[in-house]
Amino acid sequence: MQLMKVDPRALKDNPDNTRQSKSTPQADALLLATIKAVGVIQPPVIFPEAGGNGYIIEAGHRRTRMAIAAGIEEIDVIVVEAANDNGAMRSMIENIAREPLNPIDQWRGIERLVALGWTEEATAVALALPVRQIRKLRLLANVLPAMLDHMARGDMPNENQLRTIAAAPLDEQKEVWKANKPKKGEAASWWAIANGLTKTRMYARDARFGDDLRQAYGIAWAEDLFAPADEDNRYTTDVEAFLGAQQEWMSSNLPKNGAIVEVNNWGQPHLPAKAERVYGKPGKGDCTAMYLDRDGKMQTAHYRMPETRKAKGKGDTAAPGSDDANVIDVAPKSRPDVTRAGFDMIGDFRTDALHEALARAPIDDDRLMAMLVLAFAGQNVSVDSGSERSQHLYGCRRLARHAVRLIGESGKLVFDIDTLRAVARLTLIDALSARTNRSDSGIVARIAGDAVGADNYLPNMGTEEFLSCLSRASLEASGTRVSVLPRTRVKDTRAALVEHFQEKRFVHPAALFAPDDAKLAEWLARNMEEVGDDDEPGEEPVGITEDGAPAPSIEVDSEISRETKDTAEAETVEPALPEEQADADDDDLDTAYGIAAE
Repeated sequence: MQLMKVDPRALKDNPDNTRQSKSTPQADALLLATIKAVGVIQPPVIFPEAGGNGYIIEAGHRRTRMAIAAGIEEIDVIVVEAANDNGAMRSMIENIAREPLNPIDQWRGIERLVALGWTEEATAVALALPVRQIRKLRLLANVLPAMLDHMARGDMPNENQLRTIAAAPLDEQKEVWKANKPKKGEAASWWAIANGLTKTRMYARDARFGDDLRQAYGIAWAEDLFAPADEDNRYTTDVEAFLGAQQEWMSSNLPKNGAIVEVNNWGQPHLPAKAERVYGKPGKGDCTAMYLDRDGKMQTAHYRMPETRKAKGKGDTAAPGSDDANVIDVAPKSRPDVTRAGFDMIGDFRTDALHEALARAPIDDDRLMAMLVLAFAGQNVSVDSGSERSQHLYGCRRLARHAVRLIGESGKLVFDIDTLRAVARLTLIDALSARTNRSDSGIVARIAGDAVGADNYLPNMGTEEFLSCLSRASLEASGTRVSVLPRTRVKDTRAALVEHFQEKRFVHPAALFAPDDAKLAEWLARNMEEVGDDDEPGEEPVGITEDGAPAPSIEVDSEISRETKDTAEAETVEPALPEEQADADDDDLDTAYGIAAE
């Protein structure tokens, strides 16, 4: 056996080499990086070729090849005598008997390099490993020595379990290891050990508070080095301090009509009694509930409180003390296809879709005028003209502000067709509503929505929240239409539908705008009246009385969405605003609805 230096390019490959398969590019890159950093550590083994024409490699083909790739002129080699089998047996043993370093030995080797002055970055370059991987291995320094000895035998926890163990204090590790230490020759129950050391983590990425509250509550962030590198992995296990800082931030940032609420056993916000949750766009008068979910994240939910109702009189059949009030319905009640909460959600969805369609969908002038007439038939609109047939319902005056755009400085109607179209749309948005409260326009809102294709603006209802409002029969019918087979349990059927509709849009048939034929016929019959002599066309202009009395007043309550309502409010003349700001508001609305500048 002889040690000598040779040019790696002069060495020949052994045709009887056991390892004939090509190594992976990643393995070659690792070896090349280490050779560039520290050279060839283990000299290749060679033997003389028969006839004395050179040397053949017995062991170290990859080392020789990577040394050539690294541009090294000479390498150390060990020269041995040629075997009768051309080194085939020695090559076989050399490749089979090799055992890679386990993570514990890798960590110990890294710690030794660090003690000798190697930085983590230099070690990563030499070993062709990410710096993050070096830091992960160094976390083993936080593991109980008794656990490390067991891991060195080949029984390693998975990455998540190792992360949990390394994050726990040594005294806690010692107690848990004592209770779960395996018998000799048996594997450790790492899941039980990790479960015993698990602590709830609150992440910095979910915190709404800033450094001032963090310092006030004594929160110190730790970094989770096992988590993905592109996320904010800072966390704290001081759950009480984290939740306290979140609560204080919410208290300091409550919006108007806002309240902090608790969550129930299912993680849902516990709203005030009789509150009606808003699932669509919130209105101006709606309230906002702020709460913390189970992960400590701040969430919001919108709701509205019911209107105060007048007490029923003695003549009301359902009033207390009446005969009918003592009648008890003992007939069993089956769950309807869609619950009341489901219809409330549908009402919100319909209203938002209708308002969006009225703002964006193409509507010809004839249809627009017809819909304006239709809007006045809504059950949320009242006209008080002083006649015996007039009614007065609850409502608010909003339509007059749109008429301002049609009146010139002379007090006469002065407008262009584009302005008229935009104002007509805004008027319809203010007047029409499908919500299940006093703002509901009734069947006319559904007729209008069907006319402008508002079905296309309905949101995806394939969510856990909406599907939980459906009965088993309705759920299974919805699944049959999309080839989702029913499950034994209702919640499993619902979960399958939620998963199916993640990428597809689902609209329940009950939410479509087209009204039921029977209800439409009933509404037409109820409102069909004979035309009297005084209603003949051509006698008097609409809204003008013989004695010059004021035109009828109109009251509308449609509970329009916040976004649409804010847009509409830009039309109101506000004398208190600077002139430039008023012009800017008008320009924004003109741009939104395509009104050409005069």
